[in-house]
Amino acid sequence: MASRIAKKPIELPKGVEFKLTGSEINVKGPKGSLNHELPRSVSLAQNDNVLQVEPKNGGKEANMMAGTTRAIVNNMVVGVSDGFEKKLTLIGVGYRAQVKGKSLNLTLGFSHPVDHAIPEGITIECPSQTEIVVKGANKQQVGQVAAEIRAYRPPEPYKGKGVRYADEHVIRKETKK
Repeated sequence: MASRIAKKPIELPKGVEFKLTGSEINVKGPKGSLNHELPRSVSLAQNDNVLQVEPKNGGKEANMMAGTTRAIVNNMVVGVSDGFEKKLTLIGVGYRAQVKGKSLNLTLGFSHPVDHAIPEGITIECPSQTEIVVKGANKQQVGQVAAEIRAYRPPEPYKGKGVRYADEHVIRKETKK
């Protein structure tokens, strides 16, 4: 009895190459290529351009790993074909962001500017001084970089100042009286 997520097949879009060498999964597409190690308790079958993940034995561990593996492989396929992106917004007087070469330069009200090095495989754009767009093929890496940028100045509950995700809702507090 495989998990409901693992039962869903993964369709490979045009222009995406899939290769399974031993237990190493390689997905290559227009946005780059990603690798992942296949767990021992999971098997992966390719039928034309459809992938199916199945647990090797009926154990609970194998079922859990099948669902997880399916989600990871699907994110790899989506990543190399469409890519992932996270939007961040800066709220606060004088808060600015700009990309300078291989680093993101942030002015967040500290006595010094904050420079965040842009890792390999990630592109950062600033459509305006208060917007940051993090793009990449690896979903986990995009989320991690966005979280690191947000961590420099998380939104505070009184004025809502700080770096927040574009879709984040900050619950505001009233000051003490």
